Amino acid sequence: MRHLALCLSLTLMTAATAPDAAAQTAPTAPTATPQTATPFLFGDARPDAPELARRGSFAVGVRTVTLVNPGQPDLARAPQSGPVPRADRRLTVEVWYPTASGAKETVTYRDALTSGPAFTFEGRAARDAKPLSGQAFPLVIVSHGYTGSRVLMTYLTEHLASRGYVVAAIDHTDSTHDNRGPFNSTLVNRAPDINFTLDQLAKLGAPGSGSPLSGVVNASRTAVIGYSMGGYGALNAAGAGYAPKVAALLPGGTLTPRQTGAFTPDPRIRAAVAFAPWGGLSAARGLGVPTGEYGFWDAKGLEGLKVPTLFVVGDHDDVSGFEEGVKPLFEHAVNADRYLLVYQNARHNIAPNPAPALPGLSFADHEHYADPVWDSARLNNINQHFVTAFLNLTLKGDAGAAAYLNVPTPIAANATGQNAWKGFAPRTMLGLELYHLRPR
Repeated sequence: MRHLALCLSLTLMTAATAPDAAAQTAPTAPTATPQTATPFLFGDARPDAPELARRGSFAVGVRTVTLVNPGQPDLARAPQSGPVPRADRRLTVEVWYPTASGAKETVTYRDALTSGPAFTFEGRAARDAKPLSGQAFPLVIVSHGYTGSRVLMTYLTEHLASRGYVVAAIDHTDSTHDNRGPFNSTLVNRAPDINFTLDQLAKLGAPGSGSPLSGVVNASRTAVIGYSMGGYGALNAAGAGYAPKVAALLPGGTLTPRQTGAFTPDPRIRAAVAFAPWGGLSAARGLGVPTGEYGFWDAKGLEGLKVPTLFVVGDHDDVSGFEEGVKPLFEHAVNADRYLLVYQNARHNIAPNPAPALPGLSFADHEHYADPVWDSARLNNINQHFVTAFLNLTLKGDAGAAAYLNVPTPIAANATGQNAWKGFAPRTMLGLELYHLRPR
């Protein structure tokens, strides 16, 4: 035993003092080159993004189109009393569309803050690229809030184009960040602007039109998407007539053509998406005017909405309202196959791009974009996912898309195991609710 202990001691001493031959001869590991972070642009999918927020297979082009609607009510220059003058109404429209792969998808957009200064931001689209030929794509028309702009939701417009849609977003005259007119103009012009843009895109997209968009647009399958005041107009354009007692308040009878029973919705509009649509009871009551049962709408008016509709809202919305705002619109649009996506604890700003990363951005300018609880990029990805599923189902007839919408449990806090929502990774559904009501 003493001999064994002595041998062990000598061995340990040798190991401690002798050079490590293996260490001396092993090659030095190369220093890894650090990765360079790429800029995160509005609309990029985060690692926790749901499935359909991933960019589609089409490269995206974008171009600007100017439209002029002759002889429209000019409420920005209307006198206190007397007839409302008429003037040509100019609309600037940004159009995104599938283009050939290989196009360099880099573009700079320009917008303005609500406080006035202009700013730019980058997107993933190829300016004035040639549209992909040989296929006509469904049309999506996007209407911004008051105030807003045609590039307020580029995360969604670019995304939908990558998924095989032509997307036309309107700058509504008198209602943009840098062109703010009287609120009456917004109340009157939203749905007519949407309908006129649909007509013009149908003409530009028709085969043989001579436009770069010729042969690319299938306007017979159109969806309208609106946020806030855009949602107010989108619901009306899709068929929800305004209550007569509200329409009668606008000067010169300018809103009466959009009241219940006064119009037939364009049959090319096959679906609607209303983000936090303004005009429900709590919002309309704030104007201090007589309202219908549901604000700008009454029961008969909501019955006119007959196309599939996706409502999206925060349950703490302090502009459009929830319990006395968007929720009753969803519940009482009884002739529509409709969905309600709810962001728990969110307020009104559930639809825009994130706030621009500008030095010295004021709280008011930041708040115009941001939600106090939800991360804007996260909201954007979830919106991309559900709007893509909804439009694939309603415009493209993709029956498989219904599985993303007809969730097994409406409150995502309880969605685990077999109740998990399709397309969401574990633990990423918290704070969401999704309801479905079929037409009566």
